[in-house]
Amino acid sequence: MALSSPTRWRQAMAAGLATAVWWGAGLAHGQTPPPAAAELGSAPWRAQIGQWLNGEVRDQLREGALPVPLRAEIEVGTLDSRLRLAPCQRVEPHLPPGTRLWGRSRIGLRCTDGPVAWNVFLPIYVRVWGPGWVLRRPVARGETLTAQHAESTEVEWTAHRDSVLVAPQDWVGREAVRGLAAGQVLRSGLVRTPPAMGVGSVVRVRIEGPGFAVTTTGEALGEARVGGPVRVRLTNRRVLTGTVLDAQTVSVPL
Repeated sequence: MALSSPTRWRQAMAAGLATAVWWGAGLAHGQTPPPAAAELGSAPWRAQIGQWLNGEVRDQLREGALPVPLRAEIEVGTLDSRLRLAPCQRVEPHLPPGTRLWGRSRIGLRCTDGPVAWNVFLPIYVRVWGPGWVLRRPVARGETLTAQHAESTEVEWTAHRDSVLVAPQDWVGREAVRGLAAGQVLRSGLVRTPPAMGVGSVVRVRIEGPGFAVTTTGEALGEARVGGPVRVRLTNRRVLTGTVLDAQTVSVPL
């Protein structure tokens, strides 16, 4: 069972990392003062935040049920220098609703023991690394990729919005959407399936309506991919628009 954020934070405290920003005053005469508490933003405090974030990131990656092992690197940012926060004995981190710890993000910091309750946000950067493929050489736009084009290595999954292509079948036999450089990571937005048919291709046209279906022959008037639209000219010269089912078949609903 995953630990809640407050529970994980208390465990971090027990590990010997101070959470208080300022200690309360008023020690009795001769009493030994406690060790200095970690100041908000100090190296020990940032280490504690990093420890808490490690657990939160692991939980999110586990919940995502990704099929490959991933590792994360966490960079804790700094608070806005313009902030003037009231003294606080305990500052606890929390995730704002809907926060995804992936790439640039932020966490909340709230004062739970102080004269003034406050809540601020701290920028963070979570880099996630996992298996991927990088190109061995430049690839021209429209070039069909083969197994020799790329090699497997560890890549940063959070560097771009497009998902990393993990399995060879995700990119082998597909074509480059644009020119690609050597060393570039293969991602979903960089490749596409090659055209299933081209201009002038002779295709079967399945015309379907309520209670009937007719198959005839037509000519593709443009280049099209499986699942995409294409205009076809029938033998009677009528032009219809349908959806490509495979390299030889177009479906036209009426």
